Amino acid sequence: MDPIDQWLEAGNRVLIAPGWNNSGEAHWQSRWQARYPQFERINQIDWQHPQASAWVRQFEQKIAERDVPTVIVAHSLACATLAHWSALYGQDRCVQGALLVAPADVMRPEAPDNFRGFAPLPYIPLRFLSWVVGSNNDHSCTEERASQLASTWQSKLTILPDARHINVESGHGDWPEGLQFLRRLIALTLNINESID
Repeated sequence: MDPIDQWLEAGNRVLIAPGWNNSGEAHWQSRWQARYPQFERINQIDWQHPQASAWVRQFEQKIAERDVPTVIVAHSLACATLAHWSALYGQDRCVQGALLVAPADVMRPEAPDNFRGFAPLPYIPLRFLSWVVGSNNDHSCTEERASQLASTWQSKLTILPDARHINVESGHGDWPEGLQFLRRLIALTLNINESID
C-alpha cells in the first residue's frame, strides 16, 4: 500500500503549510491537496504581511485541533514558521515528521522586510523527523544556507539541481518527485523498512 494512503487510513494527518502569499491552485501543495482530499491546510490570517507570532499561533491552533500523528509539508516561509513553532510547542504535540521544501532564508540581506520578524531562527534541532529539500540556485536560500539549516535542525538534506524555489515559476506543478520524498518520510515514521539516506 502507498505509505501516504496507509498513513491517512490509520486516521493520521498531513498538514500543508504554504509560505508567503499562500500557494495557488497550480502550486504543487494545492495539487497534492486536490489529489489527497484528506490533506489539511494551515491557513494564515494575512498571507501578504506575515508576522511571525501570528503565523506561529496559526500553526499551533491547527496542529492542536487533533491529537493524532501528524506530518507537515512546509514550503518557503512556512519552514521558518515551523522552526519557531517546534521550539515553543514541539515537545508537547503529535507532529511525527516534516518535509521542509525550499526554506526561505529570513536572515539574508535581501529578504523582504516582512520576513525580518522571523529572524533570528531558533538554533535548536527540530523535535521530530525532518527532511529539507533545497536547490543549488534558489534565490531565497543558498545551497550553503540550506545545508546549515538542515544541520541545525538535524534534518536529512537533499539539494536538487537547478530547481530554483521549487514552485510554479520553477516548473514544479504536480511535482511527483516531492511526493516520493513524502512517501519515504511517512514510511520511516511508520517503521516500514525504508531509509531516507
